[in-house]
Order: sequence, then C-alpha cells, then structure tokens
Amino acid sequence: MTAGKTAAVAMSGGVDSSVTAALLVEQGYAVRGVFMAFGQPDLAAQIERVETVAAALGVKLDVIDVADVFRAKVLAYFRDTYLAGRTPNPCVVCNPNVKFGRLLAAARALGVDLLATGHYARLDRIGERVRLLKGLDPKKDQSYFLHRLDQNQLASLLFPLGDYTKEYVRELAAGFGIAGVHGSESQDVCFLQGTTVVDFLEGQGATGSGGEIVSTAGTVLGHHHGIHRYTIGQRRGLGIPDATPYYVVGLDAVSNRVLVGKDEELWRDSLDMRDVVWLAGKPPVLPCRLLVKIRYHHPGAVATLEASGDSGLRARFDAPQRAVAPGQFAVFYDEDEVIGGGEIV
Repeated sequence: MTAGKTAAVAMSGGVDSSVTAALLVEQGYAVRGVFMAFGQPDLAAQIERVETVAAALGVKLDVIDVADVFRAKVLAYFRDTYLAGRTPNPCVVCNPNVKFGRLLAAARALGVDLLATGHYARLDRIGERVRLLKGLDPKKDQSYFLHRLDQNQLASLLFPLGDYTKEYVRELAAGFGIAGVHGSESQDVCFLQGTTVVDFLEGQGATGSGGEIVSTAGTVLGHHHGIHRYTIGQRRGLGIPDATPYYVVGLDAVSNRVLVGKDEELWRDSLDMRDVVWLAGKPPVLPCRLLVKIRYHHPGAVATLEASGDSGLRARFDAPQRAVAPGQFAVFYDEDEVIGGGEIV
C-alpha cells in the first residue's frame, strides 16, 4: 500500500519522532528526516543527537533553517502577547506557521509526498475532507495544539502515534533498538530549555515597568515589577497576605495594573473569542453546542457557541469555568473531532 510513497519525518531526537520514523520505515515508506533549526541554544548538540537516531534507522537527514520565521511568528508573538497582558500559546502558533508551514514547504521541495510528526492525534480522511481527531491516549492527546491547521496542511500529514499510548511507544522504541539512542523528552515550550518564562522575556528586552496590584474594588494592595510576570489564576509571588489567598484575575496593560481577587472571582460563565477558525472551512449552524477546552490541560466543558459582534464568537458554558485566560485558545470538539477554535479575548 505504501510502495513508492515518500514521507519526511520531523525529527527532534526524542522518542516520539524517533518511533514515528521507525514505524514508517517498517511500513515501507521511503523515509527521510527533517530537523527544524530555529536558533536553539544547544543546536549543535541537538543536530548530533538527531543524526545518531537517523543513522540508526538508515534515514537521510536534512537540517532545515526556520530561524527567521520562528523569530517573526513565534518569539515575537510570545513576547508581545505577554507584554499586552495576555497569556500566549506558542505551540498553537508555531504549528501552522513553522512546523506545518515552513517545514512542510521544505519537505515538499525535497520531493516527498507526506510529512509525519510524533503528535498524539489522529486523521480521518473522508473523500477530500480530512478530519482531525483526538489521540487515543487521553493523557497525551495533542489535537488542541493542531486546531489551526487548514485542509491543505492536514491532507499532507501523517500522525502514526495517534492510535498508541505513550507507554506503548516506549515499548516500540525498545523493539526497534533505539531506546538507548533517542534523547530525553522535550518540554512543552521548546525554546525555554534551561530558563524560565520571565528570564526568557527579560532576555528579549521585555523588562516592562512596575505598577500597582489592585483589588477588584480598586484598592491598591501592592506593587508589581512588570505584568509579563503574571498570568490569570496565579497565586504565588503576589506578596499580599490575607486570611484567604488572592489570585490574579485580570491584567490591564493600558493602566499597567495587576488585578487580584478571591477564588470565586476567577470563575466565568462565558468567554468571547476572535480569529476563529473552522477545520471544515466553514462554521456549523449557530448557535450550536460543543465541548470547549479553554487550555491544553483543561478537560473540556459543554458550551453553547453563538455569534458575537461583527466576526467574533461567544461560548456560554453550562457550568462556570475557572481561570479563563485571554490570549489562550478555546478549542471546540464534537466527541473526538476537532471542529475549530479561537483566541480568547
């Protein structure tokens, strides 16, 4: 079935991408590896590790320079979103612009038919339409991060690990003889290796200026050293003693204020979104009821989606949700299928 089919595998040196490559070799694909060089501080060491895995699998490796688009589309977005008092999700932005944008284009230029990654998600092809589905392992499902891909991108992809659990993937690595070859697990935000969000931002010149920490009633309770140091729901580091803890409930970049309140003030029964995308290319008939995840580790909550404003969308939850963070993405599901998503405003 795969005779003559070519596939590039986005290889990082970790177990997921290494097993992805091994599976496709086993399935009869003509496989070559592609590695994204985006300016990692340990770039030479990473390339050496990926070359070791590729050699063990008998796969040719190409290093693709994506540093320019990564800086423009991901790092600038990450910095600017924090400075604007919102909470970014760089993986959601990187996937359509870099991994399945620039890297996919480079893979196509190499003459391959498909690009495969180690994402825990599934694809279901029905005629010319491709549906994006949750990975079968609920602890590793990564469909949330892929919700902004379009049909053209989805049609060129393979996610061989979508039907597997992480534990089984580790067993496969041992079976393929690469358990001692691949590197350690990569962290969620790949460019934060060995540093914190605050240190990274301030290394990028995002120092910000100090301002007031105020209650929802407008009482000044303390002072902060830059709103980029805070996110919605944060409890630690506020320095405001009280009988019950305060949490960050809002960030006002215009007045340079951190708004704090008690736990009950973190709950919202609705949220508004902008820049909404629909994976089928067009929205469902509104209003409609879907499961909405307000961040990656959120279990999802049933909500009614309805039009809001000229081009926005509102989700009204059946039950209030805690710590809704502007800048994060709300992603909509119909059972296992990703329907779409938008940036929370």
